[in-house]
Amino acid sequence: MKFVDEYRNSKIAIKYKTAIAETVTRPWTIMEVCGGQTHSIVKYGIQELLPDSLTLLHGPGCPVCVTPLEQIDKAIAMAGQKNIIFCSFGDMLRVPGSETNLLTVKAKGGDVRIVYSPTDVVEIAQNNPEKQVVFFAIGFETTAPANAMAIHQAKLKKLNNLSFLISQVIVPPVIQSILESPNNKVNGFLAAGHVCTIMGYEEYQPIVEKHKIPIVVTGFEPMDILQGIFMCVQQLESGRTDVENQYSRSVKKEGNRTAKNIIQEVFEIVPQKWRGIGEIPASGLGLRKEYAEFDAEKRFCLNMQFEEKPSPCISGLILQGIKKPRECSEFGVSCTPENPLGATMVSSEGACAAYYRYQSVEQ
Repeated sequence: MKFVDEYRNSKIAIKYKTAIAETVTRPWTIMEVCGGQTHSIVKYGIQELLPDSLTLLHGPGCPVCVTPLEQIDKAIAMAGQKNIIFCSFGDMLRVPGSETNLLTVKAKGGDVRIVYSPTDVVEIAQNNPEKQVVFFAIGFETTAPANAMAIHQAKLKKLNNLSFLISQVIVPPVIQSILESPNNKVNGFLAAGHVCTIMGYEEYQPIVEKHKIPIVVTGFEPMDILQGIFMCVQQLESGRTDVENQYSRSVKKEGNRTAKNIIQEVFEIVPQKWRGIGEIPASGLGLRKEYAEFDAEKRFCLNMQFEEKPSPCISGLILQGIKKPRECSEFGVSCTPENPLGATMVSSEGACAAYYRYQSVEQ
């Protein structure tokens, strides 16, 4: 297929619907790990095409949603300082911290700027030598190469007024965490195609072998997802467990070596807190000592005391696939995109935002 409308073809969708229904003989639960896939599933009604015995769960695949509350509070503290230009992707501005958000800081006069590429902040720092520039470097492996390149350029250009608030997470450890949870319901995974475009999928093989579950690297269009589900179901029904690549038009087994090299040069693997989930060992990326001078937390000595307050928001349970958005009593009531209680209602990849946008009535 060459054109996007071919990946949204209703006749092909019906063929996959029939093939999946004819293959499934017992209940199975499959989790997609990517927020982009979640939005496609909800937008195009993919769950409604599947037999009742086949359940889709939404995993922690939204980078904005899993950024720890502590990091949001640190970002807000930095952005409120007079001598700082704080740069971020747009989604982060409305994510609630303990008391407020970055958009409110901007409204009160903070120099908070939306950027579309991490390398934009290099130019901002060069053009504002009298200011300290901070970039909120968040994301999965997908954003890590561009973030690493911006940090690498800052070092080459000796930009002493540029630093990075790091919240980089990596996917395989969180899949492992879900599988090891006593609440685990997942029989198979659809892995995020864009992450695997960068990293490849060799690192999923040990998870498959240990937990005896199939993982199918999957794209984001409706036909991608339906084919990924069909491939996963075929493995489950046959008792086979392997890593398969549905998204072969973009993903190679070894990934993008150039991108992986810049990640490995700038970052090292560290423990990481995930919002609503907790700390997961070896699930994040931190700056190597050679780049430690660009660590915003160290530069601004942010040793903030943090205590998470009780909230009716169940986004942590949603991110772990334990509950779905409409199981939250506040969904669409006190929690809306205009007044979000949690990050899953804010982000363009959040599960709650997808349900609110595409399902006007309960389904």
